[in-house]
Amino acid sequence: IFSIWQANAGDLIEYINTGKALAIISGIFVSVAVAFIVGSSVMYITRIIFSFKYKRTFKFFGALWGGFALTAMTYFIVFKGLKNSPIVATDFLNLVESNMLRSLLVTFAGWSVFMALLQFLFRVNILKIIVLTGTMALALAFASNDLVNFIGVPLAGLDAFKNASATLASGSSIDTLYMDALNGPVKADIRMLLAAGIVMVLALWFSKKAKTVTETEVNLARQGSGLERFSSTPLSRSIVRWGVDTNRFLNKLTPSSFREKLNNRFVIPEQIEEQGVSFDLIRASVNLTIAALLISLGTSLKLPLSTTYVTFMVAMGTSLADRAWGRESAVYRITGVLTVIGGWFITAIVAFTVAMVVAMFLAWGGKIAIFIALALVGFILFKSSKFHQKRKLAEKANATLIEDERGIVKTSTTEVREVIGKMLDIYHQNVKGLTKESRSLLREIASKADELYLNYKNKRTYEVVPTIQSITLKELDIEQEYVQIVDYTYEITKALRVITSDSSLYIENNHKGFNDEQEEDLEDLSKKVTNMYKTFIDMMERNDYSGFATIINIRDEIIEQCAKLTKKQIRRVKDKESGTRNSILFMNILNETKTIVLQSVNLMKSQRNMILTVKKISEEETEKKN
Repeated sequence: IFSIWQANAGDLIEYINTGKALAIISGIFVSVAVAFIVGSSVMYITRIIFSFKYKRTFKFFGALWGGFALTAMTYFIVFKGLKNSPIVATDFLNLVESNMLRSLLVTFAGWSVFMALLQFLFRVNILKIIVLTGTMALALAFASNDLVNFIGVPLAGLDAFKNASATLASGSSIDTLYMDALNGPVKADIRMLLAAGIVMVLALWFSKKAKTVTETEVNLARQGSGLERFSSTPLSRSIVRWGVDTNRFLNKLTPSSFREKLNNRFVIPEQIEEQGVSFDLIRASVNLTIAALLISLGTSLKLPLSTTYVTFMVAMGTSLADRAWGRESAVYRITGVLTVIGGWFITAIVAFTVAMVVAMFLAWGGKIAIFIALALVGFILFKSSKFHQKRKLAEKANATLIEDERGIVKTSTTEVREVIGKMLDIYHQNVKGLTKESRSLLREIASKADELYLNYKNKRTYEVVPTIQSITLKELDIEQEYVQIVDYTYEITKALRVITSDSSLYIENNHKGFNDEQEEDLEDLSKKVTNMYKTFIDMMERNDYSGFATIINIRDEIIEQCAKLTKKQIRRVKDKESGTRNSILFMNILNETKTIVLQSVNLMKSQRNMILTVKKISEEETEKKN
């Protein structure tokens, strides 16, 4: 590429097989659409046949369904996973291929009988066997397709290096080599393939990022609502509105009795909802069977497709047909699907561009460039790993559902302590940053305040209802106090975010810092806020809230002091001691501090009421036992 670029850059495009590249891209687009449509259609029909209460129906049709699924997977394994493999004799494959219809019918009959024996004689849940077999089939597909895609380019590079070395060893110049030396197929060493397979298995087993990829697909396909990882977009909202309007139109065309019978097939039993599974074995078997069939069909027709894309889109199609995307979650799920699809093509464009840049850099820099590139790759991997680890820790901290009385009290108490500690630290650091006019400090605490705000915004939006649903308590007062604790905490973090963002922007714009009198006023106010929080923390540690009136008195003093400080600032404005921006920021801090104090006292009241309610319930239960 470097030589071509130096000689005549206009000829570079001739060395890129644009026709084949466009065929692959269009093939991927088509495979994505087909996978989604076929997956949703088959799942819809399957759910109508079996419903969510599938155990009774499955007794009659389970063996046939198992025979069909395993026949599809057998075909997939033999002709997708083991074709051209030394494990299976070529003569056997040719014999089967020449008698394909007969082979499939015999396979279907054999698997159906075998499934019936397992189901009725040995009482085996054959759906688990189908899912396990499908997982193995797709694993073979990924190993034969994606793994080869990843190691194919390095192996081709190794082959080119060997050709160049052989040319130099013969005394010839590498300038005599042409690209037709790479025109033939690369015969990979079996040891290379085994080593790559071992690395792939170890990566899947130990890599936390690999689990995150799986979690994304399961999260988008899961039954029911809950914490959503993606927000809504105008496009996703438009798609949902179109879907709702289409559904209303179709409802007008169908009799109500028919709709009622159809809807009954999609009713989820309470015991299934209580299990909290993402989807049942029926949908899992459809996901694997349809993905295997489509990949097999595409391979036999020599169509360009990606096993990853097909598998993902089949899962999305089945989740849509299974009514997993309700009005509560559809807009977020569609955003997630569009984000994933967009990410595929953005990754492809970035990979194409970066590959060209790296090739030019290596050609220009030689051996030194190789070491620089390796160091850069190592740094990027390290930073990516740290970022992923930080994000997973944050998700883990926010995704804990409470299930009993002790859990809700312990969790609420811990959260109140944490938010008080973080709030005080951020508030003090903000005053310090304004005093010293430290841009770096104010940026840092503004980022912390924003993270704290988003944390409780997500908790308030997505976690409160699932948590309430998971709590086994019958005392509604405790649940009410828990909801209020989350709500008050959210309001506190929102006010704190306003203070820090305004302060950071003020100093970033190079405005003049506060004068000594203003700094003293804010520090004195900060001390009183700290005193209020420390008084409450002491009550929590002693589990004695009899002196809660002290908190109320401190609150009133702070509110009164904020009013006095506002009047002082107005006097400074009239005396022209403070500028416009300075005064706006100072009074905004006072107003948001009042909000923090008022909401903090409400938070403390809810925490106190929760503790006292639990204590009362415990005493009543003790009296009943006695």
